[in-house]
Amino acid sequence: MSVGQGSTGAQAPAGAQGAAGITYTKVDASYFEARKLKRYARVWSLWALGVGAVISGHYSGWNLGLAQGYGSMLFATIIIAVMYLGLTFSLAEMSPALPHTGGAYSFARTSMGPWAGYITGIAENIEFVLTPAVIVFFISSYLSAIFGTPPEFQPIYWVLSYALFVGLNIVGVELSFRVTVTVTVMALAVLVVFYLSVLFSGKIDFARWALNVGADGAELANGGGPFLPLGIKGIFMTMPFAVWLFLAIEQLPLAAEESHDPQADMPKGIILGIMTLIVSAFLVTFLNTSIAPGAAGLAKSGEPLLDGFRTLFGSDIAKILAAVAVIGLIASFHTIIFAFGRQIYSLSRAGYFPRFLSVTHGSRKTPHVALIAGAVLGLLVMLIIWFSVGAEAGANIIGGTLLNMAVAGAMLAYFMQGMSYITLKKKFPNIHRPYKSPFGIAGAVVCMVIAAITLYFQFTDPVFQNGVLGVAIYYAVMMAYFLIHGRHKLILSPEEEFALTKGESDYKTH
Repeated sequence: MSVGQGSTGAQAPAGAQGAAGITYTKVDASYFEARKLKRYARVWSLWALGVGAVISGHYSGWNLGLAQGYGSMLFATIIIAVMYLGLTFSLAEMSPALPHTGGAYSFARTSMGPWAGYITGIAENIEFVLTPAVIVFFISSYLSAIFGTPPEFQPIYWVLSYALFVGLNIVGVELSFRVTVTVTVMALAVLVVFYLSVLFSGKIDFARWALNVGADGAELANGGGPFLPLGIKGIFMTMPFAVWLFLAIEQLPLAAEESHDPQADMPKGIILGIMTLIVSAFLVTFLNTSIAPGAAGLAKSGEPLLDGFRTLFGSDIAKILAAVAVIGLIASFHTIIFAFGRQIYSLSRAGYFPRFLSVTHGSRKTPHVALIAGAVLGLLVMLIIWFSVGAEAGANIIGGTLLNMAVAGAMLAYFMQGMSYITLKKKFPNIHRPYKSPFGIAGAVVCMVIAAITLYFQFTDPVFQNGVLGVAIYYAVMMAYFLIHGRHKLILSPEEEFALTKGESDYKTH
């Protein structure tokens, strides 16, 4: 983490990747000494980080797309899976070539300049801060069912959950990754048990349950409905929900500076992760829907996997099953807390965010200030919503609007990352690339197109418009901050130094 410690700081070189109007402030070695991270992760830690971040989406959230019918969900999942293949293979190439904690911000900064880097960073910031807020809401709902507490008690669960898992992330990167691997494997084990239970239950009736949504969206008592109740339009309407099956796999590059060998391990970790998620995504969407209560019932459920377990084993053990289902939510909650900590840390270390946010713990070398700040921001948004509109309306906003704000932020980030990949290929062909995507520029283009289409349908659908508007407001505030203040306070962090001094050379890391 000593990269950039010798930076003298000054005005960015003229013509350096669109750096006009950007000022670099001089810092000494002590600045970076107070911002060190510790290397720990290997391939399986990275795999668990990526899969764990997403796995809660296989427990709940995706099923809301079944309101448009199973066929819409199937085709939407195929399309979104293609988008994520284009994204993850592009990241598998970019992340070992630019092995910095900045991730998506770093790729855009190197390829298109500081403004593009900041725009991309804000998009990921929205995604990574709001996604755990949505997940902890689902955790509190499950805990309420287990312990029989009233809805008014849910904010207590939020505070306790954030405190526990932010604390685990602060204690040390070794513990954080061990918890990540453990809860991810447990969450996958629960899903495997569910898949095998359905397959051997004798209760699968695809026509009866998966096809019980009529052309008008109403439930068909005996099933046998159309495969695409709303036609092609239903597929596009379902795509934002299919995103929940893969959302946050892209966080892996944020662990680059905590990986022992990012050039070798990062591509393996992210590719193994997306393959695991694709297999699980198609299994859960088919098997969960092919038993009671079917597509129509699951489309209105907050706990589709638990509904499936009830069908298989009865309601008498509902609380035990709910406790089991919490494991998947915990896996994603814990790993995305890791993500927003590193994402805030990297933007702060480079001066885009206030610099104090990137200070790391003296002995544990974890970004404790960034972790606490991200948790407080997510929790504050939830509490403001909850106490300003009441428990019932607040639940709908947190479970719906915030979820869609996270998806909208992700789509913007994916579009920018696809553009970063294309620009890096064309602008800096000599950068050392330990891994090259088999899909090349075509994969990045496909990712950008699907992300843009998904965002468009979010914007045109009244259900999503408030979420997209919220993203726009946050962007306006953050861009004003950067225009007035932030762009004059940048630091030659590893990401910035690479972009300014090594981007145009045949850079090789030894």
